[in-house]
Amino acid sequence: MSDPQALKRRERKQYPFFLSYRTRWIDNDQYSHINNSVYYHLFDSIVNTYLIKHAHLSPSSSPYIGLVVSSYCHFFSPLSFPAVLDLGLRVTSLGKSSVSYEVAVFEEGRDIPSAVGGYTHVFVDRITRKSAPITAETRDGLARLLPAAAKL
Repeated sequence: MSDPQALKRRERKQYPFFLSYRTRWIDNDQYSHINNSVYYHLFDSIVNTYLIKHAHLSPSSSPYIGLVVSSYCHFFSPLSFPAVLDLGLRVTSLGKSSVSYEVAVFEEGRDIPSAVGGYTHVFVDRITRKSAPITAETRDGLARLLPAAAKL
């Protein structure tokens, strides 16, 4: 996890995969902005969309699954319904059996993120829940989300 000021300066071009999200009235809390718990729903949505569509991982049937072992979120500016959000995804670390993701939440049409957060998945055998290496297909998909400098 990076320092919050560095995260605040993130730009769209630093994220290779995007998913659009149309906020709902229910996403707002009593203070008329998106409740902090919704951000974790957004993170989960973009990560799992990417894993299913680009990394050959099916949460309901793959022999290996990713379990979240840590998470974080830094908030920089409020968002609220009816905003449309652009979620940007990148991988910050790719190990033998774990991967750390970073998600930036941009309001549609803005280049500065309103929030940046993420989490770490440890991959385990679906049945035994013992740590397992990331499969080659999944690793190839995740590697496409690493910043260029990390691929050297």
